[in-house]
Amino acid sequence: MFHRPGAGGCAVLLIAMLLAVPHASADEPQQISFNEHIRPILVAKCVACHGGPKQAGGISFLYRTSALSVGDSGEPAIVPGSTEQSYLIERVSDPDEDYRMPPAEHGPALTEQEISLLRQWVDAGAVWQEHWSLVPPEPTTEPAVRDTNWPNRPLDFHVLARLESQGMAPSPAAPKAQWLRRVTFDLTGLPPTESELNSFLSDSSDDAYEKVVDRLLASPAYGERWASMWLDLARYADTQGYEKDPHREIWPYRDWLIRALNADMPYDEFVVKQLAGDLLPNASLDDRLATAFHRNTQTNTEGGTDDEEFRLNAVVDRVNTTWQVFQGMTFGCTQCHSHPYDAFEHEEYYKFLAVLNNTRDCDLPEDYPVLRVPKAQDQVAECEQLEQRQVELRTELFRLYSEGMSDARQWDNLRLTGAKSTGAAELTIRESDGHNELVAGGTISQGSRYTIDCAASSEEPITALRIDALPMDPEKSLRIPEEGFALSRLQCFVVSSDGTETREVALQAAFCDELDPEFDPEDSLHDNHSGWSVFTKIYHPRYAVFLLAEPLHLAEGETLRLVLHQNRNTSGLASQVIRRGRFSVSTNPQWSTLLNGQEYKTLRDQLGSVREQLRAILSTLVPVLEERDPVAPRPTQVFVGGSWLERGDTVQPGVPASMPPLASDGPADRLDVAHWIASDSNPLTSRTMVNRLWEQLFGLGIVETVEDLGASGQEPSNQALLDCLAMQFQGELGWSVKRLLKEIVLSSTYRQDARVSRDLQERDPRNQLLARGPRGRLQAEMLRDQALILSGRYSQHLYGPAVMPYQPDGVWQSVYNGSSWQTSQGEDRFRRAIYTYWKRTSAYPSMLAFDMNSREVCVARRIATNTPLQALVTLNDPAFMELADSFAKRARNEGGANARDQIAWAYRQATGQPAADAVIDELCLLHEQALQKSPSESSDTPDDSADQFAMTVVASTILNLDGSLTK
Repeated sequence: MFHRPGAGGCAVLLIAMLLAVPHASADEPQQISFNEHIRPILVAKCVACHGGPKQAGGISFLYRTSALSVGDSGEPAIVPGSTEQSYLIERVSDPDEDYRMPPAEHGPALTEQEISLLRQWVDAGAVWQEHWSLVPPEPTTEPAVRDTNWPNRPLDFHVLARLESQGMAPSPAAPKAQWLRRVTFDLTGLPPTESELNSFLSDSSDDAYEKVVDRLLASPAYGERWASMWLDLARYADTQGYEKDPHREIWPYRDWLIRALNADMPYDEFVVKQLAGDLLPNASLDDRLATAFHRNTQTNTEGGTDDEEFRLNAVVDRVNTTWQVFQGMTFGCTQCHSHPYDAFEHEEYYKFLAVLNNTRDCDLPEDYPVLRVPKAQDQVAECEQLEQRQVELRTELFRLYSEGMSDARQWDNLRLTGAKSTGAAELTIRESDGHNELVAGGTISQGSRYTIDCAASSEEPITALRIDALPMDPEKSLRIPEEGFALSRLQCFVVSSDGTETREVALQAAFCDELDPEFDPEDSLHDNHSGWSVFTKIYHPRYAVFLLAEPLHLAEGETLRLVLHQNRNTSGLASQVIRRGRFSVSTNPQWSTLLNGQEYKTLRDQLGSVREQLRAILSTLVPVLEERDPVAPRPTQVFVGGSWLERGDTVQPGVPASMPPLASDGPADRLDVAHWIASDSNPLTSRTMVNRLWEQLFGLGIVETVEDLGASGQEPSNQALLDCLAMQFQGELGWSVKRLLKEIVLSSTYRQDARVSRDLQERDPRNQLLARGPRGRLQAEMLRDQALILSGRYSQHLYGPAVMPYQPDGVWQSVYNGSSWQTSQGEDRFRRAIYTYWKRTSAYPSMLAFDMNSREVCVARRIATNTPLQALVTLNDPAFMELADSFAKRARNEGGANARDQIAWAYRQATGQPAADAVIDELCLLHEQALQKSPSESSDTPDDSADQFAMTVVASTILNLDGSLTK
């Protein structure tokens, strides 16, 4: 904003030009607020050029120190108390269009009102404030209101005070039937039954409403309804994504969500477990399962891809999702540059990425690491005990191995005398740092097998063999890792002086530099495709030790021959072989003593027994988060311009400086950061969740941009209301989501009539002032679940693998993996929508039509649409037609003796309201017209009677009425 065009100018104003800027009223405000009056002007008109990624003229208006500094022009941008000396005022008010800021090509000039506000602010001392969302909420007092009888909850005072300030009054209380339908859908995702409606209508007690809410919150359906919201946030799907989009076993995470929500797990605990449950002390199976939240990231199994690139894509997604879900911030904007609108620096993104960058997953088709989750709930405790025992036994074994490693001088470097490889790989023997080592070059074939001849200098019997695998360039690999390796099978032979293999040397045990390696070196002792691996990338030197079953004494002239089978490659078809290796032997008798010792044998036998018992438990293997072993940390550098191939400085884990500091000193791990997010001192966590729940209930968040509480998002329609609820949530309500929902749905605000007058429609068409009750269309899952309930075929079965209800033929096209849609049979076909199989590249079409997303990325807010395609779904989709047919049978059996009574009954069941006579007349006419058509020509309904066909047509129509599609 401080150079004439041609001497720097401004960047394109980006999305900031689209932001609504609140203007002051005709009467200037008595006191200028930076957040209320000034920041919106700077965000909309200035920071695209003078913000995070671009600081034209050497000035940024994101930070006070920069805004008050001297720019490239040599003039101070803002001088508190003096508009005359503030270059900002001069440039925005200059009458010359070629000199005025912002330039015409970047947007409209500031209005006289905006310039006046800037002048008042500067003259008053240019008092700066942090963005409202980064300032911790404080306890609020109930504002004074004229109608003291209306509020029945603290939140009502804030709503009413706002209405009265606008000269408005709230709407009357909703009719009981309207409120019951609304609250039942909101809390359980299901419609109220006829008996529930009749019971509520006949209950005149003072606590009638509270009893309904308590019943709904206690229903198992509550967890299913709110888990649907969380599955969008968690980008949950039953497939891995990308091109092949193969199946993934992750449904136990969905079941964990339902159980946690039904149990009303405190939200702070809920946050911590999903981000770092595996790092909790004595983490349970459920704690570890919760971390599948971040294993819903996509895995690319397409040939030719780089596993490291897509592993990093997953980590970036986790960073962005964490901030979107739990902080309501567009932190992802800082991946390539500092945030354009919020006080987050580019380097801070990678400090936070470092927190999540040290997990074991690495874009493998097998989704490693996975957690064994028993399919039978009564075996969970046994499985947990066995898993814990396995860890204890492995730890004890590793202790024994480590004792043998205590003398680093025991290893004698083998002198390599010859090496060859299958395929076109070129093996070279060289000296490096006093070590004889093997280097592979040229074209390395998949499944390469090395044959290496080596001479041992010691005359003592050999008891152990060690292989060190090193990066070709250790320093560079810490920044851009090299291809890893997989030693599928290691064989050792004794070779006579004439080159003949005389005998194979038996290898009995193996371990490596990790307590719990991703791929067990002991698998290298057998024929398989696993084996000791540093897969798929190597960052720094690694080693493994192989113990001989018996000490080996080499006769004069005898040498060793090592055969390395390397039978793995990545999905990108890169061969996983040792490209640089050193080989050494030990003559330490302690290794033989260890193998023959009773402690070792007992531990091995017990470990084998535990593994057998675990294999006997019928389980699902679910991808979860696990931290890498401390011996193999993964360093993190800044990605210059967001490119993973261009690395800047190495950073340590941390959080942005504009946020409260971490509770502990030193580098943070996931658990530290999870507790930081879930802390009462975090200004965003409680607000974000309150705003999300409010949006689910009212259709519009207190901050409309649920996904963005930052400067580029919308301002709160009532910040006092938001902060009142946020303080309640983390304070007296103890992070209880159920108690918070109860507080809202029992409020006078929520209980208002949803019907709207013409005047109210004109004054507040979107109900931002909350002068009426919420009314909105049912979500995709609710539409299907309502049809299930009305059909009488609804299955109340909870949990378990995904199911496949009817969908049109030919929709599910699965390239490369050959899978097909197999329509579920029996009860499974009529389970709630949350259990429907979700394939990212071919999601369930009828729910997509009603604004569900493909779940490839986190979606914080579904944008409701209204299209003709939606009516085609409810009127023609095979699943809806089948349910309409069953609904029609219920109407004929339960609705009365004649068609008119049956139609009236069906309407009331679907809408919760009695139908007007005119509506019944229209539906009866439709019924009569349908009777004239031949079922055999017009319908595939199981019951081919004319009356059944006609009633099915009516039932289908009722399911498509506005009263049925809304809550």
